[in-house]
Amino acid sequence: MNTKRDYWILVLCASAILMITMGVRQSLGLFVSPLNTSTGLGIVTVSFALAVGQFVWGAAQPLFGALLDRVGTVRIIVVGALMMALGLAATPFMSSGFGLVLMLGVLTAAGAGAGSFSILIGSSAQRLPMEKRAFASGFINAGGSFGQFVFAPLSQAVIAAAGWMAALWSLAVACLATIPLAFKLGNKPAAAPVAGAPQEITLKRQLNIAFQDRSYWCLHAGFFTCGFHIAFLVTHLPGEVGLCGLPASVSAGALAIIGVANIAGSLTVGWLAQRHRMKMLLFWVYGMRAVAVACYLAAPKTALTFYIFGAVLGVSWLATVPPTAGLVGKLFGARWLATLFGFTLLSHQIGGFFGAYLGGIAIDSTGNYQWMWYADIALALMAALVNLPIREAQPRPQPAVAA
Repeated sequence: MNTKRDYWILVLCASAILMITMGVRQSLGLFVSPLNTSTGLGIVTVSFALAVGQFVWGAAQPLFGALLDRVGTVRIIVVGALMMALGLAATPFMSSGFGLVLMLGVLTAAGAGAGSFSILIGSSAQRLPMEKRAFASGFINAGGSFGQFVFAPLSQAVIAAAGWMAALWSLAVACLATIPLAFKLGNKPAAAPVAGAPQEITLKRQLNIAFQDRSYWCLHAGFFTCGFHIAFLVTHLPGEVGLCGLPASVSAGALAIIGVANIAGSLTVGWLAQRHRMKMLLFWVYGMRAVAVACYLAAPKTALTFYIFGAVLGVSWLATVPPTAGLVGKLFGARWLATLFGFTLLSHQIGGFFGAYLGGIAIDSTGNYQWMWYADIALALMAALVNLPIREAQPRPQPAVAA
């Protein structure tokens, strides 16, 4: 980064791309009921299509991350935008479970993965000095949260006014807006000094080092829980709201509140990650989730409860991303961060597959989500504890660096 202006252009454009890709993805739960009603395929089939999307979104990221050095950031994001737009636009014409899986679960999800955390944070980290990466990651991550705040209520409004098909087509058009933003990121990774690994290290060698590291596996385990939790909620919160006899606008409002609350959470955790051990931040974030879900179960199920739950939960929603990405960079350097962080996101989305799919099975077999909530609490507590053994030194104060 040559100037402060270049820095802000980079992080703002990356944040705007994530706002669109994540905002669209995190709003798809609003389409579960309309898709089920229109196609008659059943809640389990629709949930399975979205669950496959959770997995594919994660699996696509290390693959796109590995391609980053070869084809450049712009091409990856452009291809992803076209895949998302096509998948969303074609979904209303699918009348089978296979068609839903192909469009929503594969094409849309893989396209979103091309414009998601590992690509945007990894590409940005290669252009930023070490002391600016944690905050930049938090700022970019906040863009994804803002997207949820924007797209959830807008999607619900279009569904109510013009139908779910028109809403999906509107989202498809929105995905194309990431294309001009991609050109502001720069197409080829800039050379960056690597902390903890020689700069000439190959991807294969770096992967061997990472997958033999216990701390890397601890990050994977914690992120699995994060994915389970988030995917369950974005897919089935509208169904939970419906079970409580409340209108669909309450679920859209709660998802929007989660998004806006996580802007504060992401920026705060990104700032704290420069001054405190990131593994301890992850411990407290996951612990907060367990407490929030337990309090929700004990509270009366009113619209206000869902809004408060969304606000509390939102603070920790994607606040796990900056410290997780920061720890990967701290352990292994920025050279292959897009790929290494992409693999942690794959673990996140394996958890996401189970969160989305098991939620559908739960409601179909028991008529409620009760045991899913209990599983959520147990997994959140496990995730808090599994981060404690990660090897991480206390951060040292960074000297001021001219922008």
